[in-house]
Amino acid sequence: MTLPSWKFTAKEIVKKPELFTSGHRACAGCGPAIALRQIMKATRGPTIVTNATGCMEVVSTIYPYTAWKVPWIHTAFENVAANASGIEAALKAMKRKEMYKGTIDVIAFAGDGGTFDIGIQALSGAAERGHDFLYVLYDNEAYMNTGIQRSGGTPHGASTTTSPAGKVIPGKTQFKKPIADIMVAHEIPYVATASIAYWQDVLMKARKGLEVEGPAFLHVFAPCPRGWRYDTSKTVEIARLAVETCVFPLWEAVNGNYSLSPQSKIAALKPDRKKPVIDYLKMQRRFRHLFNPSFEHERIVIQERIDKRWGKLLKKCDMA
Repeated sequence: MTLPSWKFTAKEIVKKPELFTSGHRACAGCGPAIALRQIMKATRGPTIVTNATGCMEVVSTIYPYTAWKVPWIHTAFENVAANASGIEAALKAMKRKEMYKGTIDVIAFAGDGGTFDIGIQALSGAAERGHDFLYVLYDNEAYMNTGIQRSGGTPHGASTTTSPAGKVIPGKTQFKKPIADIMVAHEIPYVATASIAYWQDVLMKARKGLEVEGPAFLHVFAPCPRGWRYDTSKTVEIARLAVETCVFPLWEAVNGNYSLSPQSKIAALKPDRKKPVIDYLKMQRRFRHLFNPSFEHERIVIQERIDKRWGKLLKKCDMA
């Protein structure tokens, strides 16, 4: 795979038109809204977007208004990947009939609920069939627009409305599903993780996903101040801390071959610069119960789990 031909510098970015515009109804400090704006800056030409039910669908298209400047389709929670598959198949048929020339990209956006849980069947099917589109998971780690319920993407120990923390239960008792690794196991051409704290990395990986032939999956870490319970000014700081603590390492897998992104190589090459997970947890009130003496062991479990997964990732990247 060749690197994207477009240079993602701040100077070039400001010249690129806004395809996901201001005026939407997202909360102050919304991580997913930042993610969508960044990714739409990476488009290379005509683009069609399909959007699963979720936060970004709700806030961006309340009738009669829209924040989108590209063709956009709302679809149900469970079938955005099937919708993207149909769009891509139709475009192929139209091109065979010489109804248009050039390239039209297809992007599917969905949150964690519509990806980890409800939409994984359609996503898996689209990957198996080899449809050529970019699937973007904006991950705010719960069903936020329906009331902050836990999802398969909610981390261990987080308090949500359906995994509330109490005197005995430490929030969600299960661990986060390794969705990006699951997509690598589908043997698709391109899978990557990204964090909104590193906008150039997000744009570069989004463009790679668009340029590759076949399915591409981009897992974007996008904090939610409403559900995670932090000050709205801290969104990017928390997104950066997730990378620095290895809660959410940045990597990509091209044809199944893993490699660490530069932002995460620091922790691999200089382990002493890897920050403890407590720095990340203490900034969010969804984890505040973990700082009660009775739940101290849960913080240890979380750190051990992160260290274990980090070690596995280093082996996959031939850096262990």
